[in-house]
Amino acid sequence: MSYQVLARKWRPKSFESLVGQEHVVRALSHALTEKRLHHAYLFTGTRGVGKTTIARILAKSLNCELGVSANPCRQCSACCEIDSGRFVDLLEVDAATNTRVDEMRQLLENAVYAPTRGRYKVYVIDEVHMLSNSAFNAMLKTLEEPPEHVKFILATTDPQKLPVTVLSRCLQFNLKQMSPPSISAHLARILESEGISFETAALQLVSRSAAGSMRDALSLLDQAIAHGSGSVQECQVREMLGTVDLDYLFDLLEALLGGEAATLLKVADDMAIRSLSFSAALQELATLLTRIQVAQLAPDALPEDEPERGRLLALAARMDIEFVHLSYQIVVHGRQELALAPDEFAGFVMTLLRLLAFCPESTGSSVKALGSPRATANVRTVPLVRPPEVSYKAIDVSLVEARVDEPVSVPVRESGSGAQKPSHSSISSIGIDWHEILGVLKLTGMARELAQHCEFCKLEEGVVYLRLSPVHRHLQMKPAQDKLQQALSTHFHCPLLLRIELADTVAATPAATAQKARAEQQENAVAAIEGDAFVCDIIEMFDAQLIESSIKPI
Repeated sequence: MSYQVLARKWRPKSFESLVGQEHVVRALSHALTEKRLHHAYLFTGTRGVGKTTIARILAKSLNCELGVSANPCRQCSACCEIDSGRFVDLLEVDAATNTRVDEMRQLLENAVYAPTRGRYKVYVIDEVHMLSNSAFNAMLKTLEEPPEHVKFILATTDPQKLPVTVLSRCLQFNLKQMSPPSISAHLARILESEGISFETAALQLVSRSAAGSMRDALSLLDQAIAHGSGSVQECQVREMLGTVDLDYLFDLLEALLGGEAATLLKVADDMAIRSLSFSAALQELATLLTRIQVAQLAPDALPEDEPERGRLLALAARMDIEFVHLSYQIVVHGRQELALAPDEFAGFVMTLLRLLAFCPESTGSSVKALGSPRATANVRTVPLVRPPEVSYKAIDVSLVEARVDEPVSVPVRESGSGAQKPSHSSISSIGIDWHEILGVLKLTGMARELAQHCEFCKLEEGVVYLRLSPVHRHLQMKPAQDKLQQALSTHFHCPLLLRIELADTVAATPAATAQKARAEQQENAVAAIEGDAFVCDIIEMFDAQLIESSIKPI
């Protein structure tokens, strides 16, 4: 017996077995049950979503020998002939090859004759938008007032090309693209019935590649079974589709959070050796960042059977919410700019390095700014922001452009009597612990990253002087500085100015201290694993090798 492809073998034969079009099934079932039958139906939707399938099921429901019903028996001669494509009163017409008016007239001339075998003569016109204007005009009268025994079922992938005169004569149903979970579940049921082993992750790849089309998914599944020699495995499906292994993407994000530019380039080289599509890689990376954002903001929305759930939650805990948003935007724009790059590899590498440049965790990495630091300090004056908690009856503020050696003084005069407000003259740099201050400021986002990468210099005459390494000059954004200045003013209960000097830091910044602590924790974790007796026995017995990158401190 010849092999029948899955798309034909598993074509739904009833409304109950139809997947993903519940809104259409509900309307048609109620109409058939209550005998409220329209004379013309129009099914619209992209390829492979069930337009022709629903038309055939509807034809069976109308011509079943047991009567008009939403549940045809599928056993009578009419149902069997419709399933096998031999029913004489079901006329399926391909409008793409029968576009002329003469062919349409010849077709409609036979509509006046009663059906030969069935209860209704059903005309199924596929890709009806391909008909010429003359052919549309020829069918308008028959389409509006057909004989009682005639039903028209039109199907199209482009309803915008249909004349409004045709649309107004039809009952229109818009078929949806099927969601990847529904496609994956249907493929799993088919494989279980076929007795074929599979991996859930492989079916998820196939369902995403099908882009909402069940027929495309079944065709890809046929190809995957042949490629896997009777089984559907994730690694083989990735190789067949040319999709990027998620391990590469997770390695990229781990290297990004660790500030390891060399590792980023190595992973990119490995992907180039495998001839993977860098456009697809950026697309998958954007999808992964979306899933990480969902894990951060709505972890309960992640399915419990998600294969990568643990790795997603771990990355979500380590990445800032704001940085995930920024990374998504960089990746999406990087994919759009691949066509403008010298080649796809160069565009992909620059996108990764752009992510690294804006990563808040790149302190202590091997990334170095080209060129030497400026000999003179680059000082930026930030406008005064009054803390919202401090209320003054009258404030006279004058700002004067000044150099670092000539700080701005802010005279404050309060009218009336009352308690004295704190002034900057009563605050000195003595005893100020920058690390401790940042712990109570409760900054978030880029303001927190800016503060953590700065070194405290002094507080003098109402001006807070900080020093920022030129490597992190990208953090010196005005909104972040304004937010930091406002937080400092609130903390010291008096208006303060903020000045940031671009120069090499002398002491360890809070970010550098945190990076050092993380490195020490990692070293201690590796040492603990290496010193474990059981691990040593395993290494000696099986000649195993310890992968340090897989060890994470608790």
